[in-house]
Amino acid sequence: MREYLNNGYTYLLSRYNVDNGGALLASGSDEAVNSNLNSNVNYFNNGTWSSLKTFDEQYTNLYTGLWVVNTFLQKSPTAVVYPASDLAGLRGEAFFMRAMMHFELFKRYGGIVLATKPFTAGDDLNLPRNSVDEVVKHIVTDCDSAIAQIGPAWTRDWDAANWGRATKAAGMALKAKVLLYYASPLYNTANDLVRWQDAADAAKALIDLNKHGLLSKADFPSLWDYTATATTYNKEVIFATSASNINTIESNNAPIGFTGGLGRTNPTQELVDAFEMANGLPITDPASGYNAQNPYAGRDPRLNQFVIYNGATFKTGSLTRAVETFDGGLDNVLTNVNSTKSGYYLRKFLSSNATYNVTSITNVRRPWVLFRYADILLVRAEALNEAVGPDAEVYDAVNAVRNRSGMPSLPAGLSKDEMRARIKNERRVELCFEEQRFFDVRRWKEGETYFNRAVHGMKITKSGTTLTYTPFVIETRLFAAKNYFYPFQQSEINKAKNCPRTLGMNSIILSPGGSDAAGFQKSNMSVHFRSAVAGLLLLVSIHVTAQKRISSWGDREL
Repeated sequence: MREYLNNGYTYLLSRYNVDNGGALLASGSDEAVNSNLNSNVNYFNNGTWSSLKTFDEQYTNLYTGLWVVNTFLQKSPTAVVYPASDLAGLRGEAFFMRAMMHFELFKRYGGIVLATKPFTAGDDLNLPRNSVDEVVKHIVTDCDSAIAQIGPAWTRDWDAANWGRATKAAGMALKAKVLLYYASPLYNTANDLVRWQDAADAAKALIDLNKHGLLSKADFPSLWDYTATATTYNKEVIFATSASNINTIESNNAPIGFTGGLGRTNPTQELVDAFEMANGLPITDPASGYNAQNPYAGRDPRLNQFVIYNGATFKTGSLTRAVETFDGGLDNVLTNVNSTKSGYYLRKFLSSNATYNVTSITNVRRPWVLFRYADILLVRAEALNEAVGPDAEVYDAVNAVRNRSGMPSLPAGLSKDEMRARIKNERRVELCFEEQRFFDVRRWKEGETYFNRAVHGMKITKSGTTLTYTPFVIETRLFAAKNYFYPFQQSEINKAKNCPRTLGMNSIILSPGGSDAAGFQKSNMSVHFRSAVAGLLLLVSIHVTAQKRISSWGDREL
């Protein structure tokens, strides 16, 4: 039975390559553009994302994972587990993974069919979607079960062979995140302040556990590097996928002038402009000291930690030099189709120790981090500000994240609205490229504001030793109300005879649901996920696939 549980971990989503070409989901938001103009990640931006052109389709994968963990939950009470005292903790891990997979579906689709047992081909699979209220309640219940039954509070409370397994803190983090979504405008149209307080309390429970914290400013850039002794299974990471020993993050994203990097993720000027000056003032403030012709001087230190800009130093292996993204520079060769489309490259996640496209390559172990402590501090700040206003605890949580990076504390006396804006920007900066912005803008119901407009880059020309910086439009993007949720594939719609088309689209756009969300009628939204459980998943194939994945399990010691 342990093998079924261990196999469940392999269905957690690692997100360094969402299109099999090196793209991050960040390129489907205003954080970045993808240097490969043919990447399907562009469906999110060009108005073609629909039931006929789906992308990031995780429906089958996650319901397969749910079948695996539900099989464990169903069979483990009567199975032989040695020692028997391990059973409660193992079941706690399964409850966590079930909650996590439901949360990933919830983020994308809103109301979903809750998988509370391992469905079989003989079951009636013509099931209605559960409401958002029901989905959130079930996820929270599973989180509470995980928190109660898992013994280790954080990763290093496990013996070293089991580092990386779910913990009490992981269950607390997931609970805080799902309650934050539930409290947000997309789902909380009546702005029920109790929901915000519940999210704030859930985040505080994790903080009060006193097991996790922020890395130092010096160690923070290596947070994702599990090869480095100082940051392997570090205190800021609450839960992550298994760590893969790879160099593809670098080969996919490094500037083109560094041993043939593909430069896939190109940060936008919108993101770069969100980084304040080091004095804590936004670049739009006349008193900030910002110089448009020396735009990267005196900025928030995180800009250089997360984004590669012209003149910044970059290293891979023995090659270290200043990056040249000016027209005709070593990293902006106009005849190279992989040249940056924005004047910037991604630095976050990349390791200077990894090498690629050379005779002797060097890999670096990295997980995809699903929850980290800085995020939880910002969850606490956002939820508490909405519930009671910008009190001292709100300031303390935001300032902890800012001060760690070397940024000054927020000014005193901010109004609730002003604090909300500062927290949103702090999330935008601190958590950039981590798949937070893509979903944050949606839960804030601000997609039409941020994703339905042009994104910009920085054109840099060089004459002698003089550089001239000119912002330019890269592309104009489209976002409509239908894009708040993922569409089902057309093949699924054809099987869902009772599922109405919404928003004028020949696709299923999953309305949020719940008691206060307009447009969702649970009684007539019968989604036939038969193919996802009995057709697409093919339960026999699931079993075979599961066994193969069990035998190939490697990185996480279980």
